[in-house]
Amino acid sequence: MSLTLLVGDAMLDNIKKYKVILASASPRRRELLAGLDIPYEVRTLPDVDESFPPALQGGDIPLYISKKKADAYRSLMADDELVITADTIVWLDGEPLGKPADEADARRMLNFMSGKTHSVFTGVTITTRGVQRSFVACSQVTFATLTAEEIDYYIAKYRPMDKAGSYGVQEWIGYIGISSIDGSYFNVMGLPVQRLYNELKQIP
Repeated sequence: MSLTLLVGDAMLDNIKKYKVILASASPRRRELLAGLDIPYEVRTLPDVDESFPPALQGGDIPLYISKKKADAYRSLMADDELVITADTIVWLDGEPLGKPADEADARRMLNFMSGKTHSVFTGVTITTRGVQRSFVACSQVTFATLTAEEIDYYIAKYRPMDKAGSYGVQEWIGYIGISSIDGSYFNVMGLPVQRLYNELKQIP
């Protein structure tokens, strides 16, 4: 066996007794978790309530929702399962920007972020029958000034209706519009995998 395989086989040895479940319909989160070389399966429940108390601010919002999602799965978990739940929001000038309701809402969000720096918060909860760990990651993203034509082109071609803040950093709008990122790029995609990896190492 090659050294590469031996080293890879030793990673996250502590969670090998669990069946890892990613409780997310997001294709970006699936791709990012797969990048950690962890065997996992996807399981989603319909109509999980993602509302939150209006008094919550910034990163407390996705952290609250990730725990709420975990609670929805907890009663259905087997003893050998580990469930990962997550939620991402964009935060700018005291307003949370989640997934847009329609094209007009997506246009409003992108115009709002144009030429400004916003925060991307992702809350993650790791749950087993015996333990639960939660954390929130933050990245600062600065957009250049976007033209109306650029915004309209992006919305029409890329249809960002399933993305917090109406954009995907890995898509065209990220290539032409994002001038800087302070923090995890993968967090902006929807899953702070480096932090998740370190948190998984702490699971007994």
